[in-house]
Amino acid sequence: MFGRVASINSQICKMRFWIILSCWFTLSTILQAQEYRYEIGGAAGTSFYMGDANKNSLFKYPGIAGGLLMRYNISLHWAVKANILAGRVTGKSDGSGNYFPYGADHAFSRTFGETGAQVEFNFLPYSDRQEYLQTSRYTPYLLAGAGLTVASGERLFLNMSVPIGAGVKYKIKNRMNIGIEFSMRKLFGDDFDVTWNGTEPDLDNPYRIQGSLLKNKDWYSITMIYMTWDFGLRRDPCCGN
Repeated sequence: MFGRVASINSQICKMRFWIILSCWFTLSTILQAQEYRYEIGGAAGTSFYMGDANKNSLFKYPGIAGGLLMRYNISLHWAVKANILAGRVTGKSDGSGNYFPYGADHAFSRTFGETGAQVEFNFLPYSDRQEYLQTSRYTPYLLAGAGLTVASGERLFLNMSVPIGAGVKYKIKNRMNIGIEFSMRKLFGDDFDVTWNGTEPDLDNPYRIQGSLLKNKDWYSITMIYMTWDFGLRRDPCCGN
């Protein structure tokens, strides 16, 4: 009788030990996967446009782009990034390979501003610590999100944008990161490249064909190099720091 009770108590103690160990390991992995919660920094690079006056040429008539970004590191593999960016885009129908019904060449130039957020997925567990998790100081990543774009010109442009892209980031040392990122911004309008022919816009749906959300819409792209600084220590669940 007493031997059976002692055996049951021993099994209960073992189960408690493994449950506590498992919970501790899970908490430490989640809460200490990154030493810092946040990154903040600046970016600079180039921007270009794709639309009626440039169907498929990358980096044609590039402009200057730059801005600020902030990243929240959810885990070693996932992050959320917010950005405020500005840049310049230029387009010319001359040499685009398209025939326009107005029978003349058209050109435009616009300064744009953008605010938005993206979700990033790191292919490798990104950190310069937690080596037992096989972390890496560098990682390629993918991004997708949503934003709002405004652009100056003869007619103000305001439209939603959907950024998709990829990049590579590297931790130079603790709390300092550098990266390069290429992304395309899908717009839900065809007047990002608008010019005017007296009374009507030339490149706003020039063929007068009814489009859809995926057809006859403009794009722009940003390629940037950025540097960020880590801050916001994660709370230690054991010590309360």
